[in-house]
Amino acid sequence: MEMVALTGTMENRQRFVIGDIHGCTRALEVLVDRMNLTPNDLVVVLGDAVDRGPDTRKVLEQLIEIGKTCELVYILGNHEEMMLEAISGRNVDEWLHYGGSATLASYHGDLNNIPDEHLALMNSAVKYYEGPTEICIHANLEPGVELHRQRSRWLRWKKLTGREFPHPSGKRVICGHSGVGYGAPAVGNGWICLDTMAYGGGLLSCMNLESGEIMQARQTGEFRGGVFVHELEA
Repeated sequence: MEMVALTGTMENRQRFVIGDIHGCTRALEVLVDRMNLTPNDLVVVLGDAVDRGPDTRKVLEQLIEIGKTCELVYILGNHEEMMLEAISGRNVDEWLHYGGSATLASYHGDLNNIPDEHLALMNSAVKYYEGPTEICIHANLEPGVELHRQRSRWLRWKKLTGREFPHPSGKRVICGHSGVGYGAPAVGNGWICLDTMAYGGGLLSCMNLESGEIMQARQTGEFRGGVFVHELEA
């Protein structure tokens, strides 16, 4: 897998980061409708788009469509890692136990039903995205280790402790993975966690990197917006 490090800007470009989707198709649909995406735009998905929620298959189809509309960066989460291992015949029971059973059901109980384009999408996932003012990862960063040397157990598995230091680059770190409750994202000390438990009755969170607005949607179709990162920091 190749990493993505983009630092250029494009006039009138919108850039969005979406937290852990976990099969929540309706919530994702509501957010995408609000984004009004154009070919100039960028959408970064923080990983864990699959498993646990009602329809992983549909979510991957939605992400493929987003990638046809604008630039899509899909970051590999621990659930994508487990799913890809299960597809290759490894650790299947573990994957099923930690949310894979819901994914399997969305493919009518047979991994052979997974379309090639879904596999291609997951296999295209990157370790991180580095933009002009932010670093997007799935889980966490090992202190003192350069981005390109970060290990998978930190990038995809290590939960936040709340004691993370700001990144030495001065860029904000945006992550998912560590469920921070059913309300607002966790913001502080140069970090934002956008995992607001979409699959468990919580909210799917999305951040507009240009404006700092946090948009959220429930699987029920409810939408909320108008909250900005600087307000959460205060």
